[in-house]
Amino acid sequence: MSLKGWEIKKIERKDVRDFIEKWHYSKSINGCIADFCFALFDELGEMKGAMFYGRMAMANQWKKYGKSASDVIELRRLCCVDETPKNAESYFIGATLKKMKKEWNGDIVVSYSDLEYGHEGTIYQASNFEKIGKIKGAKKINYNGKLYHDKTIRTKYKGKLKPFAIKIKNALETGEAFYVKTAGKVVYTYKLKKRGKRKK
Repeated sequence: MSLKGWEIKKIERKDVRDFIEKWHYSKSINGCIADFCFALFDELGEMKGAMFYGRMAMANQWKKYGKSASDVIELRRLCCVDETPKNAESYFIGATLKKMKKEWNGDIVVSYSDLEYGHEGTIYQASNFEKIGKIKGAKKINYNGKLYHDKTIRTKYKGKLKPFAIKIKNALETGEAFYVKTAGKVVYTYKLKKRGKRKK
């Protein structure tokens, strides 16, 4: 299968939500900041891949990778349909990185490969990302086969626990949900090389 005639477009978060929730292993983009969204279309105009880059979720997490929060962005989600050509993902990543050089003023792109799902980061290595380390596994909540961060049960809106937080807390009490220790993640970074002086 060839990628001839395929195209990558910048689109809105709402336009990639359903695709990512179907094809990404996490099945969710809830809580993710999506500053730059892209889609991969085949020669017939059908969406075959989607990804987005966004600011890092945890406060001060950027300090591990850059000089300021505006210098660092994370590749938060990436997925393609199963029948895409073997090199589709690396082609997709490479093309969006070129677009990011023009559209974003930062320097460092960070991405994580999730060992819990058997992802070693081969696709990032093929896209010239640098492997810089590993993050230890974390305690997460398994509910109906999906993993949720422990902070899920503490999320509030206007001072009150969100309905879903209450639902998860109740599920923990009944045994429907339970804590698990994840396998951890491998950290990759990509330095965007730009010509000329960046605008701040």
